Amino acid sequence: MPETPDVPADQQVPTAAEDAEQEDTADDVPVVPVEEAPLRLRFAALSDVGRVRRDNQDSGYAGPWLLAVCDGVGGAARGDIASSTAVQQLRRLDEEPGGDPVALVAGALHRAHDRIGELVDHDPALNGTSTTATLALFDGHKIAIGHVGDTRAYLLRDGDLTRLTKDHTFVQSLIDEGRISEDEARVHPHRNLILQALDGVHETEPDLFTEPLRAGDRLLLCSDGACGVLDDHRIADILGTATPDFAVVELVRASLEAGSSDNVTCVVADVVPEGDREPVDTTPLLVGAASDLPRRRTGLASSSSLFRGHRSGDTGELEPVPATDPLPAGAIASDPIDHAEELRYAPRPPRRFVWLKRLSAAAVVLGLLWMVLAGAYVWIQKQYYVGVHDGAVTVFRGIDTQLLGFDLGTPYEQSDLAVATLSDYVRGTVENGIEASSLADARTTIENLAAEQGGE
Repeated sequence: MPETPDVPADQQVPTAAEDAEQEDTADDVPVVPVEEAPLRLRFAALSDVGRVRRDNQDSGYAGPWLLAVCDGVGGAARGDIASSTAVQQLRRLDEEPGGDPVALVAGALHRAHDRIGELVDHDPALNGTSTTATLALFDGHKIAIGHVGDTRAYLLRDGDLTRLTKDHTFVQSLIDEGRISEDEARVHPHRNLILQALDGVHETEPDLFTEPLRAGDRLLLCSDGACGVLDDHRIADILGTATPDFAVVELVRASLEAGSSDNVTCVVADVVPEGDREPVDTTPLLVGAASDLPRRRTGLASSSSLFRGHRSGDTGELEPVPATDPLPAGAIASDPIDHAEELRYAPRPPRRFVWLKRLSAAAVVLGLLWMVLAGAYVWIQKQYYVGVHDGAVTVFRGIDTQLLGFDLGTPYEQSDLAVATLSDYVRGTVENGIEASSLADARTTIENLAAEQGGE
């Protein structure tokens, strides 16, 4: 019988029994997942009052852990106070999360809501003010998003743009029902009717969720001054270029050139690996109505002279002219006053028929005033708005204000839609008055509110 040659141990082929034993042993060894490398944010922010509005009611914030954009609503009720107050509360989150990021975001929105309510209680003139809010809390691997209103958050990944948030607006509900398209929503007469906002009065139900990130992603948070005029293709085209500083400048510029009539605020952040060679400036940026922090002086987006003239920061004042002597050299103090100068300041006799001229001037002024008042009355009678009368949604003729204690709006056409059947926020909006461009527009508004209520 031939002898079996000796084979080194490291070259021996295991038997079937040995294979089974090794497999059983391998199953008993726990598999330790490999933790992904931590990420960082490289960010930029910019806000512009725009070409139509007088005040900036947007507020934005960008920091190493938090991105946020708030758009104030309220007009005379100072939406800028609501947005800046909300951002001042939300910015406290700008540190590495020490717990559930979603819970932290929800708590911050609740505190902002309560703080606005405290301001309204202290100053009743602020009643009606509110703000949208969209924020993203970063934990090194993902973001926790909180969203109320129509400010938006986008994610650009590998050239594909994804809208992360969904507008809480009346036109968005029409889009969801398939009654209008996205393009039609951009020009809808009630595209600015918001169904949820932070106002300190009506409780909101913010959208709360998380979104995983990876290196190379780019985030955008913006007010409707940008996303209301730029479609997704245009936004993706701008976001896909250059640095965050360049992107925010181009987004604001493109929004204004596209005809935006609102304030424009954009926050852009790149997701980069922790060990990225390019340094990351972690100085927070506060822009818009809430910009009471010194802003970063490096990069395009931090420049305070954007969209201004080349003399930004220059008052244009001349150097002061040194005082001269009362008399020029060689003059004689006892010289007689020039005759023309004497006549210029000499007393003159009273004019004749002064009372008649004053009476004529008063008659002209009264005539002009009567014409202005008559024209104003005719114009007011052609205005309409939607409000509340006897518990029902009603079309009013006139304007929703008072003058010397008199209401300039009167009930014109009462509908069958009871105010009590509307949601809290929509009811508050109707009670504050919804402007309409015509009687037909006011009727359409009531029909849309009734349809929305029926859809619920």
